[in-house]
Amino acid sequence: MATEDVAAPPEFRLFLPQMRMMPDVLVGRARAAEAAGFAGIALMDHLAPPMAEDQPMYEAMVTATWLAAHTERLGVGHLVLCDALRHPAVLAQQATSIDHASGGRFELGIGWGSVPTELDTFGVGDPGGPARVRRLAEGLEIMTALWRGETVDFDGEFFRVAGAHQRPAPLAGRVPLLIGGAGRRTLELVARFADWWNLPVHMLGRLDELRPAAGEARVSIQQMVAFVPSEDERARVTELARRRFAAYGSGLVVGDAGELADHFGRLHDRGVERFYVWFTDFAAPDTLAAFGTDVIKPLAKGSSAWT
Repeated sequence: MATEDVAAPPEFRLFLPQMRMMPDVLVGRARAAEAAGFAGIALMDHLAPPMAEDQPMYEAMVTATWLAAHTERLGVGHLVLCDALRHPAVLAQQATSIDHASGGRFELGIGWGSVPTELDTFGVGDPGGPARVRRLAEGLEIMTALWRGETVDFDGEFFRVAGAHQRPAPLAGRVPLLIGGAGRRTLELVARFADWWNLPVHMLGRLDELRPAAGEARVSIQQMVAFVPSEDERARVTELARRRFAAYGSGLVVGDAGELADHFGRLHDRGVERFYVWFTDFAAPDTLAAFGTDVIKPLAKGSSAWT
């Protein structure tokens, strides 16, 4: 008997910038997210936290490895790594190493840099946006060839490798790739290399227009969320979120479980398959548990509350 096709439920990953928190706190948040039903966790990648340069912060790949080692099912990655900070052969080997150590739970999220001033501050150097996109293109070509087990000879604008070969290969033959951004050249890289395309949330209004240029890549967005646990807490939660994150404007959504389920359900109906949720209370464990019970699980069961 034929069965009706049912769309996969939305996938939720916790976006957790690894700043202001000690390693044991980060592990606690990751384990709470895993228990709540989040499919993964994503870190950021900067040499100092943007707009909070005086705050402590841990390196992105080391922290991802630590969290992978302290969780069992949670996917681990970044939103997103800055391509300019690592040589592609080094990054290819790092990604494969975490892939093997985690049993295939690592995903490589990468972009060409959202804070170019830090590249000059820390002596990396900023050749300009167009050049950084070209560098990313070369890096992706080298990494994916190395993952295929090829002997790589490459002579480009930014990189030269001769007879390069790496073992082992990733467990599934390649490490899943996410690329963030929405420019024409970036979308060309998405269509060529990426499994996932992370669309900047302020460009959601252009999703239908840009979607064809992303090829077969699936769509994700990052969404800042102020979770309202009860109506008598709404005013406090809203005021605190808007004071802390006023700069995010429309990227911030405030709501209780039902309102958030409606919000994410509507975006899922538009073709967004994954949500990186950045909580304004820094992912308090009680918030993660309630979000899992009252938002993730109903949407996973195909709740029609938002229709």
